[in-house]
Amino acid sequence: MKTRDLTPFRCTIMRCGTSKGIFLHKNHLPQDAARRDRVILAIFGSPDPRQIDGLGGAEPLTSKLALIGPPTREDADVDYTFGQVEIAKPFIH
Repeated sequence: MKTRDLTPFRCTIMRCGTSKGIFLHKNHLPQDAARRDRVILAIFGSPDPRQIDGLGGAEPLTSKLALIGPPTREDADVDYTFGQVEIAKPFIH
């Protein structure tokens, strides 16, 4: 991969209880859902059972994601979407 192919953006890796999660700002990711999912899968190193090229935990239970964005409702401070990244196939629950 060439440096020009990389797009930097901020993320937070937070330990929560018995595992960690990757927190991303929704507006920093591509708006196109398919492209967004490809970026998320690359962050986690999926699909790969060991996820050695990413930040995943080598099993879906430890490959957690939180997308944080501005609120879409007046009674909320943020929108929050939880996801679990598969390791053996390119899929986000």
